[in-house]
Formats: sequence, C-alpha cells, structure tokens
Amino acid sequence: MYSKEEASQIRKKFWISFGQYMKLQPTASGFPVNWINYKSGIKGLNFKSDVDNKCAVVKIEINAADTAIQHLIYEQFEEYKSLFESNFSEEWIWFKDVADEHGRTLCKIETKLEGVSIFRESDWPHIIEFLKENLIGIDNFWDDAKHGFEIFK
Repeated sequence: MYSKEEASQIRKKFWISFGQYMKLQPTASGFPVNWINYKSGIKGLNFKSDVDNKCAVVKIEINAADTAIQHLIYEQFEEYKSLFESNFSEEWIWFKDVADEHGRTLCKIETKLEGVSIFRESDWPHIIEFLKENLIGIDNFWDDAKHGFEIFK
C-alpha cells in the first residue's frame, strides 16, 4: 500500500511520462493538442482518460446543464456511430443516462482496459498503448465529425 503522497507521485510520474510520449504524436488536423486534457470546443462535452489501480478508461462525457441538450448531443453521436466505431479496435459502451460520482445524470461513451494498475510500472506500456490508440481514435473521429456538433457551441 502506498501513502497518499507516494500514490500522488506515482500518478504524476505516469501522466508526465504519458504526456511526453504523446507530445510526439501528430493530430489528425496537424495542430498541437493537449492529449491529457483534450478539448472538444463544446461546452458540456468532454473527452477524458483516467487510470487507477484496477483499470484504464477513455470516455466521452456529455454533461450539458440542460438535459434536453445533453440528449441531443448524445443522439448526434448515435448518428455518427458507424464513423465513430470505424476509428477503434476496442469496443465502446454507450450510456444514455447514468449517474456520475456526484449523482448528476450524464451521458457517456467509454472503453476500459481491465486488470491494469497505475501502481504497477510494468503495466504502463500496455496502459499507454491503450490510451494512445483510443485518444488518437477520438481525435480522428472528432476531426471528421466536429462540424456536425457546431450547433451546440
């Protein structure tokens, strides 16, 4: 077991390593992007990645303040589902209404890599590859589809 400080340092080391690795990765548009904090440009639409002691996850969270808008954004993703899926080798799970850790209802689309831990450095190459492939997939999808979401800006 790690102390809170040790766990924080390990997480920090992982994300710095991942950020440095991804800095070399070009984007679909050719413009620089912060892969760790990838911005969609749409309020209430977030592309996220996380790693803990059980799994790694890449997800799209739709948490617009207005539930009707949230559902419209989700439905727009459904319209682009075949394009979306063509960018990934991983299976993604789609949730129209799910509660977050604070009890707020949101929509999300996610994929997970189970059985890995940020606290096992030997898992890092596998985690980094999983995150890389899926973030690049989101980037490729978003480069093709973002025009269809501009109504929500």
